[in-house]
Amino acid sequence: MKHVHYSELEGRVGYYVTLGILGALIAMGLLAAYYMEHHGHVVTGMTNEIVWGMPHVFAVFLIIAASGILNVASIGSVFNKTAYKPLGRLSSVLAVAVLAGGLTILVLDLGRPDRLIIAMTHYNFKSIFAWNIYLYNGFFAVVLIYLYTQMSRMWYVQRYKKAAGTLAFLWRLILTTGTGSIFGWLVARQAYDLAVYAPMFIALSFSFGMAIFLLVMISIYKAVERPLGTGLVNRMGRLLGVFVAAAAYFVAIAHLTNLYAAEHWGVERFLLFGGNVYTFLFWVGFVLIGTVLPLFLVFSRSARTSMKPVVIASLAVIVGGFSLVYFIIIGGQAYPLVLFPGKEVSSSFHEGVINPYSPSFPEIMLGIGGVALALAITVFATKVLRLLPNSLADADVDPHLASKGEVVELKKAA
Repeated sequence: MKHVHYSELEGRVGYYVTLGILGALIAMGLLAAYYMEHHGHVVTGMTNEIVWGMPHVFAVFLIIAASGILNVASIGSVFNKTAYKPLGRLSSVLAVAVLAGGLTILVLDLGRPDRLIIAMTHYNFKSIFAWNIYLYNGFFAVVLIYLYTQMSRMWYVQRYKKAAGTLAFLWRLILTTGTGSIFGWLVARQAYDLAVYAPMFIALSFSFGMAIFLLVMISIYKAVERPLGTGLVNRMGRLLGVFVAAAAYFVAIAHLTNLYAAEHWGVERFLLFGGNVYTFLFWVGFVLIGTVLPLFLVFSRSARTSMKPVVIASLAVIVGGFSLVYFIIIGGQAYPLVLFPGKEVSSSFHEGVINPYSPSFPEIMLGIGGVALALAITVFATKVLRLLPNSLADADVDPHLASKGEVVELKKAA
């Protein structure tokens, strides 16, 4: 690999237009949060039965993705893969930005965001939520230290880059385990209560994070017209395919485990074969769009010579991933609680019935505002920090990628 030269993003009209659009979306998200806080959650689709709504779907998706985005930097520094080393700075900043966007959604959806001070000063260590406060704050600290070791020009700081990268890699695994355990340890809901949720969320974070990173990287380099090698994108696309397959495997294990236990047949029948919106999101959204389509695209012949299949595959993974998170969070709450096993329960308080949910416009705008905040932080950071290599051409990143590209070109010419 040639010596990598980093520089800030050029100050073009498109940069300010992009920040303006993202700023408008952030403002709309803040207005939505104010509207819900002022009028109460009665103006949302959330109820006493479904207390985690669309904002939580956005937030959990972003938190999972943030962990996976950092995996790009880990591949370069921890596992010493040459082609990924120039991507470490952008990976670290994007991971922090996406986590900030997800947590902002959670805080603004509390109804009383000021009560967060109580949660941060009075801990109930029997709650997995209290553990996650430490994990999220620790992620910010560890990744920023890791970023400092990457960007510092002092040799005695750079010598700790691999150690900082290893710590960040381990911390992101613990963080995602904590997020998955929120659902895996929630024994009251039959759709949850599975230890496999922890490794499943780790696998999902790999695929979500790689897809988001690919889209951000390709968009930035195409916008500023910096060299970006097809071989590098193809390599990352094939790795995305491996992550997608691993995520699908753990999702299958989770549902096969529930289907094996007779007590969970009801919830599995409702979710997988109920003919409802959750069934559609799982089979069409996650399985077809989020798994089968990306696998076909990233391992196709066209992906070797063009970035378009990888871009479409990344978009499909995000659509499928969001569908799955909605399926898990909302679908798991829609199925009624089993208060008395083996008995039918009914009352004026709607026990024993399927809980309806329709996301409201303010909920959706709050989620979009969080996504816009993550992107705005990333775009602004690329303007003020030297995060982007001047060239990601195959010849500059990895000579092996360049030679493979030349072979492909010769075959096309022949």
